[in-house]
Amino acid sequence: MKAVVLKAFGGAENLVLADLPDPRPQAGEVLVEVKAAGVGHVDVMSRRGEFGGSPGSVPGLEVAGVVVATGENVDDAWVGRRVYAMLDQTGGGYAELVAADVEAVVALPDQVGEAEAVALGFNALTAWTSLERAGVRKADKVLVRGAGGGVGLMATLLGIHLGAAVTAVTSSALRGERLAALGASTVVNRLADAQAYEEYDIIIDPVGGPEFDRFLEKLAPNGRYVLCGGAAGFPTPDFGSTLLGRFPASPTLLMLSLSSISRAELRARMEKLLELVAGRTVASLIDETFPLAAAAHAHEKLESGAAFGKIVLVP
Repeated sequence: MKAVVLKAFGGAENLVLADLPDPRPQAGEVLVEVKAAGVGHVDVMSRRGEFGGSPGSVPGLEVAGVVVATGENVDDAWVGRRVYAMLDQTGGGYAELVAADVEAVVALPDQVGEAEAVALGFNALTAWTSLERAGVRKADKVLVRGAGGGVGLMATLLGIHLGAAVTAVTSSALRGERLAALGASTVVNRLADAQAYEEYDIIIDPVGGPEFDRFLEKLAPNGRYVLCGGAAGFPTPDFGSTLLGRFPASPTLLMLSLSSISRAELRARMEKLLELVAGRTVASLIDETFPLAAAAHAHEKLESGAAFGKIVLVP
């Protein structure tokens, strides 16, 4: 099979197309013929040597495709079914074939394409769980950082679906226009509108980084802040001082990693999200598709910050 291999830790140029032996499904696994593979910031971190992965490995943590074989103790009825599959931290998704634990596989509705499924994927699971943990209610004022990115975009769309008044923070006027067209109540250009913020019941933050403290200060009394990613890196080490300084307002800081959630729960949440997309209640947005051979270009686009929606590899 063709697969993208990480030649060495470092830049995107280290992602190279190679011929590898076809994988065989082990007990409890299905073999998926990949039709779409998601490209995410975790893949970039893995490529740099910051999160899992190793030279010689195949990146990619989520795929959608067709089951072509099963291992022992797996119902043969899976063969021929279109599925979305969540892979473990060893990856393997940037390939024509991948073996996946059947407990991490979800059947796709007929109305949802494979690229749509991975565009939903981990981004939507993170956004949905963050909003749920924050206890979002109708008419809550919700601020979403990095709203033009993968998790932020899905948090914006799902927040709107749940009836919240969503303020979308982005760094591009064009993306701001698109977010407004999708239903964001307010759009803030973080590069031009530094004073445009109010106080918010909930802040969903997949960005983190050195501006984390500044956004903590935007919580309303009894507000909830969910840190669910680190696209801009870790917060400064003294962020706790800002949080304690807000003590009279009783803020709540939550941190979310999908690795803390069981596969059964993730599977159930993904089934619900797929239902929403199948019913066209929530959109699944794809920025651009690339062939496997252009995986390096896909990473470069993701790192440039120019994507609006999910970048997808199509073998």
